[in-house]
Amino acid sequence: MRPPSVIDSPRITAVTVPGIDGSGPGHWQTLLDADPTFLRIQPSSWTDPDLDDWIAALDRAVAVADRPILVAHSLGTLTVAHWAARPGLPPVTGALLVAIPDPDGPGFPTAASSFRDVPRTPLPFPSIVVASTNDQYDPSGVAPTYAEAWGSRLLDLGDAGHINTDAGYGEWPLAHTLIASLRDTQRHA
Repeated sequence: MRPPSVIDSPRITAVTVPGIDGSGPGHWQTLLDADPTFLRIQPSSWTDPDLDDWIAALDRAVAVADRPILVAHSLGTLTVAHWAARPGLPPVTGALLVAIPDPDGPGFPTAASSFRDVPRTPLPFPSIVVASTNDQYDPSGVAPTYAEAWGSRLLDLGDAGHINTDAGYGEWPLAHTLIASLRDTQRHA
């Protein structure tokens, strides 16, 4: 994962926001990051997440991007929601929010407690929430509630687990399709 660089970087059109521990090798987000127009946020720690630090990392990445699509997974989706609730945001084309975890659920990492109290206000850009009916990090099924509160389109994949490498989501063509649909929404707005 390369750090933000205005000089060496091609036009950045997407910013990836992984979850705790970052998306490892073979994860669909890591595979997207191979595209030089994608840029991954770089917080101080992937394993000991701090909301303010992750928001600052998202600020840095968006600052070098050109109206990016935010592509978030798991804890990254909560990062985007907190970030988007602040005033004076730079322009963002949209957000793909995959596998929202339940911050009050039994599997939510205690190390990520600063990410609780998730804003439930509409996002100021188009968004798509992708959820699963058997996500171990969302056992209560809160993803549809967040999608409604954020004004997001909801796509339920059925029994898809946490939509990560362990659930069989390495190369994931649907991610490309959903990102393209968010770009098309912006072009037709």
